[in-house]
Formats: sequence, structure tokens, C-alpha cells
Amino acid sequence: MAKSSADIGKLGAGRPKNADIEHWDIENEQFWEQEGKRVASRNLWISIPSLLMGFAVWMMWGMITTQMQNLGFPFAVDQLFMLTAIAGLSGATLRIPASFMIRIAGGRNTVFLTTALLMIPAFGTGAALMNPDTPFWVFQLLALLSGIGGGNFAASMSNISTFFPKKKQGYALGMNAGLGNFGVTTMQILIPLVMTVGIFGAIAGGSMELQSASGTLIGRIEAGTPTWIQNAGFIWLVFLVPLAFLGWFGMNNLRPITPNPGTPMQAFGKILGLYGVGVIATVVGIVTLQWLGMWVALPVTILLTLGLMRLIPGEIKPNIQKQFAIFSNKHTWSMTVLYILTFGSFIGFSAALPLSINVIFGNMMEVAADGSVSRVVNPNGPSALTWAWIGPFVGALIRPFGGWVSDKVGGSIVTQVISVVMVVASAVTGYVMMLAYNSTDPNSYFALFMLLFVILFAASGIGNGSTFRSIGVIFNAQQKGPVLGWTSAVAAYGAFIAPVVMGGQIRAGTPELAMYGFAIFYAVCLLINWWFYLRPGAEIKNP
Repeated sequence: MAKSSADIGKLGAGRPKNADIEHWDIENEQFWEQEGKRVASRNLWISIPSLLMGFAVWMMWGMITTQMQNLGFPFAVDQLFMLTAIAGLSGATLRIPASFMIRIAGGRNTVFLTTALLMIPAFGTGAALMNPDTPFWVFQLLALLSGIGGGNFAASMSNISTFFPKKKQGYALGMNAGLGNFGVTTMQILIPLVMTVGIFGAIAGGSMELQSASGTLIGRIEAGTPTWIQNAGFIWLVFLVPLAFLGWFGMNNLRPITPNPGTPMQAFGKILGLYGVGVIATVVGIVTLQWLGMWVALPVTILLTLGLMRLIPGEIKPNIQKQFAIFSNKHTWSMTVLYILTFGSFIGFSAALPLSINVIFGNMMEVAADGSVSRVVNPNGPSALTWAWIGPFVGALIRPFGGWVSDKVGGSIVTQVISVVMVVASAVTGYVMMLAYNSTDPNSYFALFMLLFVILFAASGIGNGSTFRSIGVIFNAQQKGPVLGWTSAVAAYGAFIAPVVMGGQIRAGTPELAMYGFAIFYAVCLLINWWFYLRPGAEIKNP
């Protein structure tokens, strides 16, 4: 029975802002205008910075490992790439169980706890970085826990979608995802800056001297300069503590979406149980990676996560069974591949680019008098901490344009165009990386290298919008949410794949092969997109 205007007005009267909401009828225009819009907007604007912090903590290892190398931490290049890869693997894996959290634990409970949990890797990383002799396994554990920030995306998007009517879904999800993605850029700008000053005083420890030149957004920092690398972890506590309070006191559980979240402690137990499954699967994936390689570790991790989730008793099981229904739809698989093309590339290159700049352009070839060639430090090499933020910034900024133009001409046409661009750009980037790596003057190739990566980021950002739109057209209301959760989880493995592939090829002295491999994958995506959505007689034409 419809609520009267007076009844609707009473819903907010005398009720704490963070109270569970029993009645939620946002498709009712009167309810939306008088009650729903205000509540939805409050939840959205707490969700956005919380998700932004999640991306920042998740992706911080790309910048941290770059500075660890500059400071002479006793780890090999492939070990540093491994830390970035572990964070990527964890963040992607945790997205799978995070997709179920809202319906079993509630939005307020989930956003509060998952934001608060980020304090553990933030504080732990700061503490570990205070001592160069910290064992490598400690950094591995902290990188794994920072993946909580990546997993939070699935829960955050699922939560916000429940607060807005259908006509506002694009705005709400676009704002949440688009501004949340700026966490990558925020991290890449903020971390280099806070490392230059002892902003936390004696409680955060002393400084270390750079052994190699570094930089910030505003310029180069020479070797010998004092650096507070531990601030790269501690700085996030400044934001996470108030955001956790905002989440608890300003957000809501929607009872029509989550009929039985239980007490807050019961809800927290469900959330920790789901993330525990993801952590176990990630650890097995890391071990599999070291024993059998990446292409075995990926399916093992995904299948183990899904298998363990099916063993969880109680109300989670029926939700999982509904989720598994999407796997019988062929378009789930085609859109998964295309979302890897777009978001997977964005997040993967964001993770791998800083250390790639440091390794490729931080050294150069030197020809000795006897004609022998050796690789030595490039004294005037560009700093990754100065330049790496530009690509992710462009990719995040241009994402709404991808959605807008896809509404005009169709998502698959846009995806096809950016696929062509990414095939060409990645192949040319590989060639330029080869020239730079083997050059006695790699700096001469840096401007072209950065331009090509900005093109790749821009294309992937536009593609984020086009594939997001296509999923919304292809799937019905029941399947849309699960498909978005699944595709975003699998695509996030790009943050694992790119550092492993690029790190391995750089170590082998053939960085170009990584980019050539990506070009081949993009060409396959181009064919898949054409076959399913653009060829004559396609079942679903240009969604």
C-alpha cells in the first residue's frame, strides 16, 4: 500500500541519520523527492571518498616499491614487482566475495568495516618501511591486506546501486566509480609529496637518504636527500579514521535490500568470513604463482574462491547459487573479456608503470673502450614519482565521456574503436621500450613513451564507459548486478597480470615482449567484440 505524503515525512522525523531504513520506495517519485534523494545523496558522498581511499591503499605499492628501490632496500626488481602483483591478486580476488556483502550484512555495516580495515595495511606498511631490514614476507603480507581496498569496489558499487532509482543509476554509479578511480591519481601525487617532509614528527621515525634520484609532481629530488618513505603508509590514516566515523554515523542499512543483517557484530562476522575466504584463496594463488606460474595461479585462485564460497553455510549459499546462473550466459564471458581489455588495462598499467619507468629509464647502456656493453645508472633519468600519475588521471577523467558517447553511437562501436587504438599503441609502446632499454640515451625516448601510455590510459578509460554501458543493455535487472560484480572482479586481475608480465620481461631484458603480448590480446578482444555485437546477424547489435 502506498505511503501518504504525511507518512513519508515521518520517516525522517526523530530518526538518527544512521538508523536502518525499513521503507525504501525510490521508484515512487513522491518518496524520492521528499525522503529518498536526501538519504541517497548522503550515502553516496560518504561512499565516494571511502572508495577513493580503497583504491589509494590498494594501488600504493607501485609508488612505494619505486621509492624502495631508490632508497636501496635489499630486494631484487622482480621481488618489488611481486609486491605490486600480490596486492593486485588480492584486490581482484576479494571483489568476488565482496559482491555478496551488502545483501547479507547491510551497506552501513559493510562500508564502515571495510574502510576501517584499511587502517591495518596503512599503519602496518608505514611501520614496516621505517626499517630497510624488515623481512620480505612482512611486505608480502601487507601487500595482500592492502587488497582489501580493491575488494571494496564491488561492495561499494552494489551498495550505491540500491539507493538510487533506475533513472539515476548511471549518475550514481558513474560518480561512485569515476571519482573512486581518482584514488589511483591521488595516491600517485600525494605519496611522493608526503615522503619529502617528516610531517608526523618523531612518532613516525627518522628519515633515510636517497641512494638514487627521485622526484615529486613538482620536480626532481637528488640522491642524498632525506626521505620519509614510511609516510606513504601513515598518511592514509589521516583520512581513514574520520571516514570510518562518517560511514558509521552517516550511512544506512536498507532493510528491503538486507532483511536480516543481524547485530553489527554478527554483520561484521559475515564480512570477515567472506573476506577470509578471499584471503585464503589469494595465499594459495601466491604459492601457485611461485611454483607453477601466473597462468595456473589465476584460474586456481578464482575457482578456489568460488568453491570455498559454496561451502559457507547459511543465507550466503542461495545468493551464490543465483550468482552462478550468470555463467550459463555466453555474454557474461564475452563482456568479461572486454572488461579486462578496458578496466584491466587501466588498473594493470597503473600498478606496473611507476616501477617500469624506474627500471627502463633509470638505467642506460654504456659502451666500454673494448666495445663491451653494460647497463649502468642513468644519472639524469626521469623520476617515476613525477610522471606516473598522468596516465591514470587521464584515464579516470575521460571515463564519463566514454559513457556519454556510447549512449549516442552505441557501446560496441566505441569499444571497437578503442580496441584498434590499443592494439596499435601497445605495439608501438613495446618498440619504444625496446629502443629505450638498449639505448645509451634512454631519456630521448621518454616523451614518446609517456605519450603512448597516456593514449593507452585514455582509450582504456573511454572503454570503461562503453563496456559499462553495454552490460547495462545486454543483461536484465536480475543479472546486471551479478555480471557487473563478476566482470569487475576478473578485470581487476589486470593489477596482478601487468606487474608479473612486465616485471618478468624487464628482468629478461625484453620489455617490448610484454607490450607485444598485450597488443595480441587487444586484437583478440577486437574480434570478440565484432563477432558478438557488430557483425551482420549479431544476436545483440551494438549494445
